[in-house]
Amino acid sequence: MRIDALMPERLFQAQAEELREVVSCALPEMFLGMALREGHVVGAGLAPDSLEGFMQRTIGLPGVPETLAEWLSIAEEEVTHVTNGWIWRDDSGRFTEIRRAFADYWPEPVRMRRLAHWCRYFSGMGVYALQRALLRDDHYYANVTASRSIRWAVQMAFMLERRFYPYDKWIMHRFRDLPTMWPKMGHLVEAAVRPGTMPAEQLRFLEEISDILDAELVDQGLIASHPKFARSPTSGYRVLEHAYAELLRQCPEEIRTVVPEWDQVQLETFHSGWVAGLPLAEWNAILNLEPTSAEPG
Repeated sequence: MRIDALMPERLFQAQAEELREVVSCALPEMFLGMALREGHVVGAGLAPDSLEGFMQRTIGLPGVPETLAEWLSIAEEEVTHVTNGWIWRDDSGRFTEIRRAFADYWPEPVRMRRLAHWCRYFSGMGVYALQRALLRDDHYYANVTASRSIRWAVQMAFMLERRFYPYDKWIMHRFRDLPTMWPKMGHLVEAAVRPGTMPAEQLRFLEEISDILDAELVDQGLIASHPKFARSPTSGYRVLEHAYAELLRQCPEEIRTVVPEWDQVQLETFHSGWVAGLPLAEWNAILNLEPTSAEPG
């Protein structure tokens, strides 16, 4: 268990060490049965930290995004660091203001641009790619493509509900809480990930999911109603790339060619520097890597 004590950068640089000494002397090793551990920043249990530094390593910005391109530079799962947890005290109101900026999800042009690109991922690098892999009997690529397509579909469900999707380890649990998209496509996702389901069958489920996602885009007025499209025996069912093109045309010109961040770049940038500064033995202990002998080999 840990609490972040965020403060302005100048105050942190001037008083962080003294604060850590005072706090470490006052805190127990356990609280409510949970160990007070030290994490990526110094401090067990209660960790003094710079507000700007915390924001930079989680969303890659020192505060609230100021442009649409800055909003698109944030990896969605990293927003959980900003929006989750309790704010116990915030006299300046700075962090409360930041959290409030994320309370209503992305600004609508940003949501549309992200949806557009996920339509592209899901259809062009997913359903289409899976169809091509099956035609070539490329079992490796078929399995990889099927898995990531299911992931993109679930992430799009969160976008359509205007809820930030979490890390993969939590996403299926949270998916079940979505009031609209879980009832519509949850059973198909569960069937697609059931042990023993082969890529050819997963493709059939993904094509059904394509229609559900497309219909929701129409229902929300994000794209226009359109005729039913036929499935191609060579290209599969690329209906969401039709949506991709239409969504792009509705985005402000300034972000049409801005690719949304989709990986944990900001946190991994910080993490790489943190790991590089640790003694290797300490890093091995964090990983629970215990040598089986004193000799290499």
